[in-house]
Amino acid sequence: MNLIELGGQVSQVAYALDTFYMLMMGALVMWMAAGFSMLEAGLVRSKNTAEILTKNISLFAVACVMYLIMGYNIMYPGDAAVNSWWPGISFLLGDDNTAASIIAGGEDAATYSNLADFFFQVVFVATAMSIVSGAVAERMKLWAFLVFAVVMTGVIYPWQGYWKWGGGFLDQLGFLDFAGSGVVHLCGATAAFTGVLLLGARLGKYGKNGEIHPIPGANMPLATLGTFILWLGWFGFNGGSELIISNVEEANAVALVIVNTNMAASGGVVAALLTAKIMFGKADLTMALNGALAGLVAITAEPLTPAPHVAMLIGAFGGILVVLSIVLLDKLRIDDPVGAISVHGVVGIWGLLAVPLTNEDATFVNQLIGIVSIFGFVFVLSFITWYVIKLIMGIRVSQEEEYEGVDFSECGLEAYPEFGTK
Repeated sequence: MNLIELGGQVSQVAYALDTFYMLMMGALVMWMAAGFSMLEAGLVRSKNTAEILTKNISLFAVACVMYLIMGYNIMYPGDAAVNSWWPGISFLLGDDNTAASIIAGGEDAATYSNLADFFFQVVFVATAMSIVSGAVAERMKLWAFLVFAVVMTGVIYPWQGYWKWGGGFLDQLGFLDFAGSGVVHLCGATAAFTGVLLLGARLGKYGKNGEIHPIPGANMPLATLGTFILWLGWFGFNGGSELIISNVEEANAVALVIVNTNMAASGGVVAALLTAKIMFGKADLTMALNGALAGLVAITAEPLTPAPHVAMLIGAFGGILVVLSIVLLDKLRIDDPVGAISVHGVVGIWGLLAVPLTNEDATFVNQLIGIVSIFGFVFVLSFITWYVIKLIMGIRVSQEEEYEGVDFSECGLEAYPEFGTK
């Protein structure tokens, strides 16, 4: 066997390994859809459970369809890009994005299949849209939500994603976002925030004199299960964003990313639990759950450069921040049943600002420009989209439907019929 043949075999093994790795990491991220479903189903009231589950499985399918039809080509336009701001619009996954051909040896050898890349990217789109689902729960029309999902996953998300991951102006500027504290989480939270502003609070959530009435979720075991599923899926979210694992350096990098991801989540739980104990005098389970997610969001922007103990501290600060943010948003009468805006938006910003603390290639100025760009763009386009939907078909169910629960009015069934009054 000559060196060329040996090099070709090594390239093929690396290609197969990296393709398989990306597909499996994508599958872990896809499993996060189950985590969001269980978390949200646990944190809403029983009369709204079937509808929230319908939203979650439907938005995943819509995201896959829209990203295939146009989103992927907008986010990764290649030579078709008009400029660093405008990716251009193209439709259908092209032949150049179907299956990469391997070249035997050399620096030009393909690393993994482009179809594997598409699969890994499409589950990220669904994650961003899942963030919106929980924030608008219990009072939004199902079909209004799904219409927004079409625009969000087909245009809004991939457009701002192009700015960083598609080689656009944020990438050229030096804005760093390893796995999506901004591109995914801040984007989803901003879209959720605009929807909540137009939608208003749930009936009975706030009193006339500024009172805040807690509305507890129906199933804490389910919410806890959902959090653990998300925690597991995040190893694919961050670990898979290293993209390859077929050499010693990359394998070590993946190991560090996954360890840091786990430690940040752990730090977030402990910090949120202690903060809740200090503020409320109780060990609040919902705050602990959101603390885990906050730690995960915080480390997502840069899970490779911190040492594990530093990653734990970054996650811990996210855990403190999320408790304070949830309380503040409630005082501002911004009703978010699952805390999604705080977890993914406020803590997403913290994660982006924390990058320069451990990565010398990042600057606070560039990170701030990225934050403002993503937030401003998504806010404006989401607000316009929500507003148009509101004018055409309305976005909120009637007071009677909200009082009775949207399970029956939107889906024609109840998740827990044995507890029903009918």
